[in-house]
Amino acid sequence: MTPSTTLDAFANLSAALTGFDAAQLIGTGNAELFWDLLVARAGPANAEALLTVWTEQVEAEAHRDRAIRIAILSDRRYGPMARNLIRLWYVGTWKQLPADWRGAYAPTLADGDIIPAPQAYTEGLLWPAVGANPPGAKPFGYAMWAKPPRVTLDSKDTPHA
Repeated sequence: MTPSTTLDAFANLSAALTGFDAAQLIGTGNAELFWDLLVARAGPANAEALLTVWTEQVEAEAHRDRAIRIAILSDRRYGPMARNLIRLWYVGTWKQLPADWRGAYAPTLADGDIIPAPQAYTEGLLWPAVGANPPGAKPFGYAMWAKPPRVTLDSKDTPHA
């Protein structure tokens, strides 16, 4: 894969894992940073294998959510990486991969908990998911938490009594 094809595949995989649109993920400015982090912490062969499973076995499936659960999330090799990517996109933190995973798939790589860059937190998907801004990092600034989150509901999302 070319670097741009790899980044597109990574963004599409990340979109399927997080429920956000690939364009939104790229718009955070974190896609390349997160791909590089995955490669560094899980190893190039593991990261590329995850993308290969995504592009060749899962992406075109009619029941893609089910295929993701079976081929990626429940897989011993791919599951820990995918779950770490979900956490990374939502809260901006990479957690050390499990010791048994590292022993089996990347015994020579250094790994540990890390916040890869300040924008990983401020651009985390947690904030748009809850309809809020990260404290002290984006407008509306001081005392914004004193007010309820700005949430827009579609008519289909309106709670029923």
